[in-house]
Amino acid sequence: MTKIEAIIRPNKLDEVKAALDDLGLMGVTVSHVMGSGKQRGRTQHYRGQEYVVSLLDKVKIETVVMDDMADDVMKAIADAAGTGEIGDGKIFVYKVDNAMRIRTREMGEAAVR
Repeated sequence: MTKIEAIIRPNKLDEVKAALDDLGLMGVTVSHVMGSGKQRGRTQHYRGQEYVVSLLDKVKIETVVMDDMADDVMKAIADAAGTGEIGDGKIFVYKVDNAMRIRTREMGEAAVR
């Protein structure tokens, strides 16, 4: 099993979710997060005053999939979230040793399907 964690722009969430739905992906967790990367924040103005916002709003999508789906999920996220601009985000991939569905106590792949 593989855990995929993607940090994307908030305005791309609906497109990414639709792309994951098209793949038949059932379980997704979404969190609102803040962060900075190469963007290093942005300068804004309020009532004539200039200030720097160093942490930008992002969305984190987490899912666990079978190993054979991982590349397709990564490609779907990248295609839906990509604009070609700095700040599109990143995708991280981790190996998962085991999982348990708490309600049924199913373990391993059965818990993820």
